[in-house]
Amino acid sequence: MTAISPRDGFRPRAHRLLSRLAAVLVVGAIALGGASPASADDDVQEPDDAPAVTLGVSAGPSARIDPNGPLVTTITIVNGTDHTLSVGSASLEVNTTPLADAATLDAWLDTGAFSGTFRTVATEETPAVAAGESVEVSSIADATELGTLAPGVYPITARLTGATTDDADTTAWTPTASSVLVVAAAGQQQVGVLVPITATPADGALLSADELATLTAPDGMLTGQLDAVTDTSAILAIDPAIPAAIRMLGTRAPRAATDWLQRLEQLPNDMIILQFADADATTQAHEGQESLLQPPDLTPLLQPDDFPQSGATPTPSASSAPDPALPDNAVLTGVAGARTDILWPRDDVTAADLAAFTGYLGDDATTILPSTSFSGATRAHSAVEGNSILVMDAAASDRLSTAVELTEPVDVARALAGAAGHLFFATHSAPTVLVGLTRSETRSPVALRELLSAFATPGISLSSLRAQAPASAALIDPVGSTRPAALTTMLAGEQRMQAFSSILEVPALLMAPERIRMLRTIAVGMTDEDFTAAAAARAKHVHTILNSVGIQRPKPVQLITSAAPLPVWVRNDLPWTVHVTLHGLPSDPRLDIQRSTQVEAGADGSTRIDVPIEARVASGDVRVQFRLTSATGVAIGSTEVADVTLRADWEGIGLGILGGAIALLLVFGLIRTVRRKRRDGAGASTKESE
Repeated sequence: MTAISPRDGFRPRAHRLLSRLAAVLVVGAIALGGASPASADDDVQEPDDAPAVTLGVSAGPSARIDPNGPLVTTITIVNGTDHTLSVGSASLEVNTTPLADAATLDAWLDTGAFSGTFRTVATEETPAVAAGESVEVSSIADATELGTLAPGVYPITARLTGATTDDADTTAWTPTASSVLVVAAAGQQQVGVLVPITATPADGALLSADELATLTAPDGMLTGQLDAVTDTSAILAIDPAIPAAIRMLGTRAPRAATDWLQRLEQLPNDMIILQFADADATTQAHEGQESLLQPPDLTPLLQPDDFPQSGATPTPSASSAPDPALPDNAVLTGVAGARTDILWPRDDVTAADLAAFTGYLGDDATTILPSTSFSGATRAHSAVEGNSILVMDAAASDRLSTAVELTEPVDVARALAGAAGHLFFATHSAPTVLVGLTRSETRSPVALRELLSAFATPGISLSSLRAQAPASAALIDPVGSTRPAALTTMLAGEQRMQAFSSILEVPALLMAPERIRMLRTIAVGMTDEDFTAAAAARAKHVHTILNSVGIQRPKPVQLITSAAPLPVWVRNDLPWTVHVTLHGLPSDPRLDIQRSTQVEAGADGSTRIDVPIEARVASGDVRVQFRLTSATGVAIGSTEVADVTLRADWEGIGLGILGGAIALLLVFGLIRTVRRKRRDGAGASTKESE
């Protein structure tokens, strides 16, 4: 029986990417000498960047059938060329030899390498496919066609034959696709799925109102994640920085964000609280922290106007208003019903770290780790030296984490099939398996929903997992890491910033976001490469902050009067007003200066301060040293020096010269007046004698 359905929306560029993937798989299978027909007859080789016809095959979201049950598959044909693909024939082949273990499963999926006999179990006619479009062809192979397949994981391939494109060369296309089929009885395995929910703001501190509005919009990332886990048994791991960002806004919080938080807290799913900003407990234990680094006190950042007034007070006076009801940190960061006694850190954990975790959270502490952290087999609930561990199957978790990052149904189905194979092998050691998705903010909600519907077993909870008798396990020795030393450096920088923040009226304006940024720098989801870059950026940022307030280099000054103001400019690159003390110290007693001046420097600018100075009689060159301190005496910025040239006697000399000149002019004028009068008197006498 055949069902054919068209699918639109595949762009040629996406098809080329799929074609390259298929080509890599085919070439790898040929190079490794696999006997699969999927790699035996591929006569047509296209350039990697050429449009192509590609194929995908899926045995359903869980890739599983019951023993002796029918096999329903979907073969997807994608025509990435610019020409119509003609009708053809699609065949489905099953290898009757099951894959031996997880390693052979990975080899088959990644390279196409596997020996054994493939048998065609279904053949279907395919329709013509228009350029840039795709179709799905469904077929059913019953138990008779399949034959007897014992429980196991079997390679399957699909092949297209007889189809051509109507280009100039009438190209024949014979693409193949590979996947796996899991034969297992229903209910044979119980799977718990951990889903972390995190969100990183652009500034590295808390999500802004605009970011929250975007993330919790109907098509937002956080909304998509919540929609995907609703009505499933997913175990959620929540970063408390998300509810804190919403609650801190009070009445300014976007309605969509408050609705999202309410929906989250009403879910019946098991939940755990991650460390604030998803900070890694392993890094903190390696660094020697006696307790987990806590989020900053967020209450100084709250705006009273954003919160409703507290309940009625006894007959308040007309001049007093009721105090606002401001939440504390516990209220801001809490998630109703979420557990706080479980850690999900990085995997490089030692037995000493587990002991430290017990010190952090108490005797009931449980740590979540991947199976790759252990030597030998493990179970979902294990113990190391008496410390409780929930163990995730690493291989299945990786496959599932890859699947939820994909958007094309063909790719999602193949990744989920690989995970189904790993889960089958994992159930050989225990019927209950725990898997965990990696931290991600780019998951496809559709793929996540499909994953949870296919694998998450109802009834699997943290309590049921921890109630199982733990199996003894041993940790492997982790590879050394640079993270602890980097954290030590970051903590030292935080201490310097703490002292520096005394220039602010509310130091938390600076310190609270900086603590959160530091916690995000050591987040579990940081890859080693990202961490190295983030730690370097963190050190540079701290240096910038510590040098954001200082004295601008003064210009040389000539003092020709006995007293005058000396201009000094204080630079403030912070977005808040700062309060500092300006100290001045001359290098010579010939200059008197006001030794300290209180300065209020405005945000994002420079403030001029006129410092009174007074020169004594002597002249010369004097250097004045200026420095800034906070109210607590912490040195702020670097010391600057102003060169002052003294001409302290110029004023007196100038006045003396001016006075002398005026006196001479008066004397000269007096003499001229007297002489004129004498001349005038002599002339009058002469006239009278005549």
